[in-house]
Amino acid sequence: MLIEAKNIHKTYKEADSLLHVLKGIDLQIHAGEVVAIVGPSGAGKSTLLHILGALDVPHRGQVHFNGQDVYALNDQERARIRNSQMGFVFQFYHLLPELTALENVILPAMVKNNSRKTSAIELDGVKLLEQMGLAQRGSHRPSQLSGGEQQRVAIARSLMNRPQVVFCDEPTGNLDSQSGAMVIDVLLNLNKSNGQAVVIVTHDQAIAKRTQRIVYIKDGILLK
Repeated sequence: MLIEAKNIHKTYKEADSLLHVLKGIDLQIHAGEVVAIVGPSGAGKSTLLHILGALDVPHRGQVHFNGQDVYALNDQERARIRNSQMGFVFQFYHLLPELTALENVILPAMVKNNSRKTSAIELDGVKLLEQMGLAQRGSHRPSQLSGGEQQRVAIARSLMNRPQVVFCDEPTGNLDSQSGAMVIDVLLNLNKSNGQAVVIVTHDQAIAKRTQRIVYIKDGILLK
């Protein structure tokens, strides 16, 4: 079992009341699995994804990653797991505008505290861009790339440290249908070739149907 979430609750304070976003979620993600989390807007999809990815802390419940309770760890230890074992792809890319595509891709490896030479890291980054069909775009900045190209750079960045799982929050939500289909093709092909688990939050049923398993969430509860 790669990820096991048990009895996850999340609430937010809204004016004078509490908004109960997640209401006792139990979910398991297996190694190498491609899972879609679908549901209406406001159902708690992104909140659940962020908690599974150790980006947000639940008010109650546990998330075990490789058998380790990530919320029993301190912030620094969780950050280390995110950097070394998890990848993230968001709707709005979150590329640093002052860096080139290649520099954005290799950033997680540069942040990671290791003894690898910069030249070796850059070589891995170039290979990832080649996998994304962006071999000639490494020196371009995000403003010089299309939305689909930026998202493929973001996917390459998410893979830089060879994570066990890639979390995708509406990865096609800011793209036209053709670019969106290409991004999903890239994610599914990488799953087949590299074996990373992929968890995709999406409102698009066509995307969800291409995954191995669909998880439905409504009003903070998983539908059976």
